[in-house]
Amino acid sequence: MVMLELNNLETFYGTIQALFGMSLRCEEGQVTTLIGRNGMGKTTTVGSIIGTLASRSGEIRFNGNVINGKPAYQVAQLGIGLVPEGRQIFPNLSVRENLIATAANYVGSDDPWTLDKVLEFFPRLRERLGNQGNQLSGGEQQMLAIGRALMLNPRLLILDEATEGLAPLIRQEIWRRLEQLKQSGLTILLIDKNIDEFAHIADRHFIVERPGGVAGELRRAHRRRESDSPLPGHLITCKSGIKRVCVRGKADRNLLIQHKGRRWLQSSHGCACSSALPMRNTRSSSRCRAAI
Repeated sequence: MVMLELNNLETFYGTIQALFGMSLRCEEGQVTTLIGRNGMGKTTTVGSIIGTLASRSGEIRFNGNVINGKPAYQVAQLGIGLVPEGRQIFPNLSVRENLIATAANYVGSDDPWTLDKVLEFFPRLRERLGNQGNQLSGGEQQMLAIGRALMLNPRLLILDEATEGLAPLIRQEIWRRLEQLKQSGLTILLIDKNIDEFAHIADRHFIVERPGGVAGELRRAHRRRESDSPLPGHLITCKSGIKRVCVRGKADRNLLIQHKGRRWLQSSHGCACSSALPMRNTRSSSRCRAAI
């Protein structure tokens, strides 16, 4: 069942168009990723979904219902929780106050998230329960932001730059918790740059090829033998021209994509074309034909 679907979405900042026909979908119970370079419209897409930005055309459907034009509080009441880029916790409220500020069960969950349940999920927050938000480390703030979103008891959890600026050990902790949420049946839309770290939990990937538009959808196919694919459990096929995806290994942690006759290399430092096939610009440097 499709929980969230965007069709040909167009969004503007004043007279400046940011999304040019953005389309993607999230299946219920799956982890879907939206990946792309900076300035490609990923955060704008999130803002359009949650109602903080108004789309001019296109359609956003959540559980089959069109939600275009709804204010953010009504979108939240439908069951969409957000962990925003930069965390955006309340700095002058305690950890406890941050968590209970958004507590609700609009969707009528039989096993709702409560304060005790969130503190059990993130034990470190229990140790810091009386501290203010601005007294927490970056990793603790991210745990708090996720816990705050879970207190809404969402059907869909959106994480914008889930591990940006976090230490490797903290990132691993976040990925483990997200994997637990997936196993519980929660639908997740994930935006992040650390592809090699979240690939094992994601079910489908939408890649932004040009600003404001999605180039192709990648899906995971389970292997029958360990030798079938260089990426453990992750032989990815797709539509719209992307032929194969593989990870060269943990040593260099790069993602190689062959797309429309060109090869693109995605690493933790960004996207670059292979030396044999130079990158081609279209209108400007921000419109490079990179697959990610």
